[in-house]
Amino acid sequence: MADAQIPDKPALEGLEQKWDAAWRDRGTYLFDRDAARAKGRAGVYSVDTPPPTASGSLHIGHVFSLTHTDLKVRYERMRGKTVFYPMGWDDNGLPTERRVQNYYGVRCDPSLPYDPDFTPPFEGGDNKSSRAADQLPISRRNFIELCERLTVEDEKHFESLFRQLGLSVDWTQTYRTISDDTMRTSQSAFLRNLERGEAYQALAPTLWDIDFRSAIAQAELEDREQQAAYHRLAFHRSDGTGDLIIETTRPELLAACVAVVAHPEDERYRPLFGTTVRTPLFDVEVPVVAHPLAQPDKGSGIAMICTFGDVTDIVWWRELDLPNRTILGKDGRVLAEAPDVIVGEGPRAAYAELVGKTVFSARKAVVELLDASGELEGVSKPFSHVVKFYEKGDRPLEIVSTRQWYVRNGARDAALRDTLISLGKTMSWHPDFMRVRYENWTNGLTGDWLVSRQRFFGVPIPVWYALDQNGERDYDRVLVPDAASLPVDPTTDVPPGYTEDQRGIPGGFEGERDIFDTWATSSLTPQLAGGWHRDDELWDLVAPFDLRPQGQDIIRTWLFSTMLRSALEDGRAPWANAAISGFIVDPDRKKMSKSKGNVVTPADILERHGTDAVRYWAASSRLGSDAAFDPQNPTQVKIGRCLAIKVLNAAKFVLSFPVPDGATITHALDASMLATLDGVVRDATRACEAYDHARALELTEAFFWTFCDDYLELVKERAYDRSDVGQASAALALRTALSTLLRLLAPVLAFATEEAWSWFEEGSVHTASWPEPGGAEGDPAVLVAVGEALIGIRRAKTEAKASQKTSVARAVIAAPGATIERLRLAEGDLKAVGRIALIEYVESDQVAVRDIELDPAEV
Repeated sequence: MADAQIPDKPALEGLEQKWDAAWRDRGTYLFDRDAARAKGRAGVYSVDTPPPTASGSLHIGHVFSLTHTDLKVRYERMRGKTVFYPMGWDDNGLPTERRVQNYYGVRCDPSLPYDPDFTPPFEGGDNKSSRAADQLPISRRNFIELCERLTVEDEKHFESLFRQLGLSVDWTQTYRTISDDTMRTSQSAFLRNLERGEAYQALAPTLWDIDFRSAIAQAELEDREQQAAYHRLAFHRSDGTGDLIIETTRPELLAACVAVVAHPEDERYRPLFGTTVRTPLFDVEVPVVAHPLAQPDKGSGIAMICTFGDVTDIVWWRELDLPNRTILGKDGRVLAEAPDVIVGEGPRAAYAELVGKTVFSARKAVVELLDASGELEGVSKPFSHVVKFYEKGDRPLEIVSTRQWYVRNGARDAALRDTLISLGKTMSWHPDFMRVRYENWTNGLTGDWLVSRQRFFGVPIPVWYALDQNGERDYDRVLVPDAASLPVDPTTDVPPGYTEDQRGIPGGFEGERDIFDTWATSSLTPQLAGGWHRDDELWDLVAPFDLRPQGQDIIRTWLFSTMLRSALEDGRAPWANAAISGFIVDPDRKKMSKSKGNVVTPADILERHGTDAVRYWAASSRLGSDAAFDPQNPTQVKIGRCLAIKVLNAAKFVLSFPVPDGATITHALDASMLATLDGVVRDATRACEAYDHARALELTEAFFWTFCDDYLELVKERAYDRSDVGQASAALALRTALSTLLRLLAPVLAFATEEAWSWFEEGSVHTASWPEPGGAEGDPAVLVAVGEALIGIRRAKTEAKASQKTSVARAVIAAPGATIERLRLAEGDLKAVGRIALIEYVESDQVAVRDIELDPAEV
């Protein structure tokens, strides 16, 4: 489109639609496998793109971090790399299920039969929590079909917005975390983990979300402040010598108490270690034990150990070899069957009062019973303390004993942990301090990775269990599928050697109903995108990937789990570089999040200010740095819009000067400008190589405004005048600088630069070569000197209350001797822009306009 007509009034409006269509039609961003094959792995730049969760709306944080990735991708493409830039959609998991529940007003009940003619009660729920009682129960298959339907629609919306954002993604290289290919890859990787002994199953205390009815992994936890109060309970010494006062925030778990614990060095309780006390209300004898995790300054300094109130209870239970007296079910309600140690009419009647109650109702009931028995010594004033939540949940997590699948992650394997730390050091981190967060997480793990979930929309765990003669699962006889049969769904498919009529009967089999945690699939994004065990040639061309871009908040989940899977499978890091974006904060410097209600959606901002303006805002922030965003006054966005408009106008102006055949650079000022630009190219390239896009933009933008405000003004008269011997030099310098600047700015201002490029060049600016220093033999100090003099002339006219167009009969410029010599080299341009008839020079330490005499006729 080099012959494209330059509009009379260049504008940003409509450029996104125009150029997105053009890029799509021309295949501008497609991965060229033939070129990649010819260049080999060293000539490819591959990106393990973060797949956004396709369950809801995008927010400004997506725009921020994805733009950072796109800046690097566009740079590498212009450097001659064949870019592999796919996009994935994270479809499965709890967030998608909740969105479907609220959007369609349904919930999954696996006991119900499939209805092929099912129509949901409504469509378009507000995506807020709704009560399960108000949701229509439907079969698992019907529920999954609704999940599929809604995620496909969400993905279309996301792709449309990403195209508007100008992401240079190859949209033919997409994947979904719920497709058959994804299931095959995820199940295959797990079976390999199982075969090597890295995956295992265990019955253990499990963090449990009672709303989602699913286990939650350590990496998905979130600490939140909650109101609580200490309840002072009287435990009775077994020897009858008095009471022991224990303060607890969870009296509802009293029936699950298995011991009381104090610090080994606490003089108050040391005489009691090895003795027993009896619990209030339930009269159960429990031991008094010592453990260093007990906190002498918390409450009364002695605590009850319940199975299970929090994660510390799990540690005490495991290390002190205590019994398990779980009283909470998976629905968060008190179980009907009391622990067998609760005997006697009174204690059992007290427990019966709690059966079926929620945690909060049970707490109220226990307090009333203790008050009536006289064993409640008092209740403290409410205070705030930290409680564990599932990061997407609404109620505190409980701990129940369940059988789950785990993958070893180094928590209990020092050699594996050391390997993961070592592999982290083989990568380059941008910024480097983010590596410490990865190492801290790895060293702080307390348990293996829990990968099973008691949900419905996700990748099925591909195992069955042989049933014994009583119809009970034999967990020592796990049945696995043949690799060729993947993907499988154990709830409908049959294991090798069995038939469907043996399902659920003694001596037969039973399929695993659990699915994988969404991170168990997302941890395989390099494998999913790169064709692992599906397209060996592609895998060899792109893996290990060059870049993993992501937010800092998912280092502990996505980055760590991907590193773990790669370490277990290939013994290497999955990428060469990790680029970690900061958070978006509101004007009060608070992190934007849906829970805080301060999230800004990007559609309106993009429509109002234009994509290039928003990309400029994102590009202005360095990796790892938080960026403030005020939707009411987005200053940086407005600056970016001004820059994009100026690029169009400057390009139109420069292109109005034709470049004669055989033109060369002959003028000192032109050579100076180009030499200065060479320095910008070198420094900006160095910054881009170091993943410092903000520095590259800062350097380029500063020169661009100097170019427009000073150089263009200085040479425009010469460039207009065809009779001037220096006209060809000016026109060539202007055109050369424009070409260079458009390419330097192209990664940021994707649309404005493409538009301007089309006015005089063939092809796309985004597939043009990144600029190289042109070797201009000029003195950069000439442009600096003339720019300072021009500022002085403008200031002098302003102080004389004269228009900048007013002619000057005589001007006196003071400057150092060397600077005066440089000014003389460009004196013609300086006279033309200042409308000066005569310039006189005097030597001085500083550049200044000492005196001007305005043309008397004009004054």
